[in-house]
Amino acid sequence: MSYHIPAADRYENMPYNRVGKSGLMLPAISLGLWHNFGFVDSFSNARTIVLRAFDLGVTHFDLADNYGPPPGSAESVMGRILKNDLQKHRDELVISSKAGWAMWPGPYGDLGSRKHLMAGLDQSLQRLGLDYVDIFYHHRPDTQTPLEETMQALADMVRAGKALYVGISQYNAEQTRQAARLLKKSNTPFIIHQPKYNMFTRWIENGLADVLEKEGIGAIVFSPLAQGLLTNRYFDGIPADSRAAKAHGYLKKDDITGKRMTVIKKLAQVAAKRGQSLAQMAVLWTLRHPVVCSAIVGASKVGQLEEIIAGLKNPHFDETELLAIERILAEA
Repeated sequence: MSYHIPAADRYENMPYNRVGKSGLMLPAISLGLWHNFGFVDSFSNARTIVLRAFDLGVTHFDLADNYGPPPGSAESVMGRILKNDLQKHRDELVISSKAGWAMWPGPYGDLGSRKHLMAGLDQSLQRLGLDYVDIFYHHRPDTQTPLEETMQALADMVRAGKALYVGISQYNAEQTRQAARLLKKSNTPFIIHQPKYNMFTRWIENGLADVLEKEGIGAIVFSPLAQGLLTNRYFDGIPADSRAAKAHGYLKKDDITGKRMTVIKKLAQVAAKRGQSLAQMAVLWTLRHPVVCSAIVGASKVGQLEEIIAGLKNPHFDETELLAIERILAEA
């Protein structure tokens, strides 16, 4: 079997940031397999993107059991790549997955029960072809299941050796505080929270970030490009191969309004003055926040990933730039 031979200089240009107060470090840019890695997509293209990411220093690959489509297929695709190309480099990789959205029929195929989470993790490991994942998340809050039950399931995954660290996604500030309290009691390495965060979605700034800082938990943000809105992708309409044009995507044509595009084009002017594309600046803007250790980006083409990573050469914002961005966002 011929394994992938990664670039010798893959660690030279990628910054790695500590996750909260833990010992784990993540690349500033992580690759998310939410879109473009399902059975409906090209396997060859998915493989090319994953291997190029690793060559560029991206060591973290973020998945969930429901990623695809169809659900489960992104994990299966990644499992094939791990087996055929990256098996020898498993200890250089951080593989994460999640459970908590609908995956199979009946009352046990969704949300946050111990029954669902334990089965979900086992199914994910089978699809990935792994004995353990580095991070396992509860994908969303479940107000019908006692939080104690959900957190105990996460704790027991670590004890069983099926996850090294655990995290949560989309929990609000108070839910996160309670989760941290419960997991501390069992000495479970709860180190990370995965919220949606970008220039148009800033809810973490209203309490959650303070809780994460106090508890020593890192944030890894998803959708830093607002599903592709914060790029030049839609400046001249909706391309046929874009997310907004796909029937199964979350970004809809109705989201691309004239007012929103006016704001986006003004942001692009700020980026140009920085010598960056809008996409580069938008991702770096999320990383400016002290609790954010990594930004998860998706890619349908290798060039998109290369562009984002190239932007890391100029990560700093001065006060004038930040004020300009705030004034523009106030118009949104």
